[in-house]
Amino acid sequence: MNANIIAKLFGIKYPIIQAGMVWCSGWKLASAVSNAGGLGLIGSGSMHPETLLEHIKKCKTATGLPFGVNVPLLYPQTDEIIKIIIDEGVKIVFTSAGSPKKYTKLLKDNGMIVVHVIASSKFAVKCEEAGVDAVVAEGFEAGGHNGIEETTTMALIPSVRKAVSLPLIAAGGIATGAQMAAAFALGADGVQIGSRFAASAESSAHLSFKQRIIESSEGDTKLMMKKLVPVRLLKNGFFEKVQNAEDKCVSPEELKSLLGKGRTKKGMFEGDMDEGELEIGQVSALINDIKPAKDIIEEIVKEYNDTVVRMEKIDIRE
Repeated sequence: MNANIIAKLFGIKYPIIQAGMVWCSGWKLASAVSNAGGLGLIGSGSMHPETLLEHIKKCKTATGLPFGVNVPLLYPQTDEIIKIIIDEGVKIVFTSAGSPKKYTKLLKDNGMIVVHVIASSKFAVKCEEAGVDAVVAEGFEAGGHNGIEETTTMALIPSVRKAVSLPLIAAGGIATGAQMAAAFALGADGVQIGSRFAASAESSAHLSFKQRIIESSEGDTKLMMKKLVPVRLLKNGFFEKVQNAEDKCVSPEELKSLLGKGRTKKGMFEGDMDEGELEIGQVSALINDIKPAKDIIEEIVKEYNDTVVRMEKIDIRE
């Protein structure tokens, strides 16, 4: 895998990126993934600027290998977050939930590798025009905030591959080596994995949330709040309230009022499994244990290689 374009771009061993998830992706997880040969990302979406600064400094101490920061562009303190990243000399930034044009030039002028997350080939083209170094194409299966197009990963990856020549990272519904191999078969150069790492030993998520992840089954997640920003949630008491509100066709303002503040922190970080917002992907149904990030990566790599060998033995020629 050392010749892989994504591995070369980031200076890592394996083309496996750990997603920058809110309330899950602190310095412990990012450094553990980087030390295991992948690319760890600190998720700034749930951090005040001073908290992010602390996590960056601790991550530098915990690993001498490349790591990055994920920056959702929809928060009011984004300018301050970007300044901290520049001042701290972080070399890799993943942006999402906004226009790639806003910060790409500034970041690249400061010597950074810039990757943007998209959910359609249309926005992949905009990323290429903005000068990003790679794109993450995230399918409908993904947890957390999702694209309004509801395009599945299997349909999205080949579409984006046709639309742009950029290095392509597949995301959404990927937690195993076999799924990684499938993404490569569709045209991806690397994978970004969230849910599997949310249930890792180093994830900053509450143990109760990790336990709910490994207990979940098919159909236990659903894309909700499409009138605001679509988000995939595990079903619980809060989910039922949102479902009831949407069944009654309440206004976006009423949904915002129901959502309130701190719902994701309450659920994913503080462990309120009934009233908290529990963001996770469909692939949670395949996750059955909590283990160190190093073991997760080793398992994915082995299964990927085993899958490639198995596929080479399948011959459908006449």
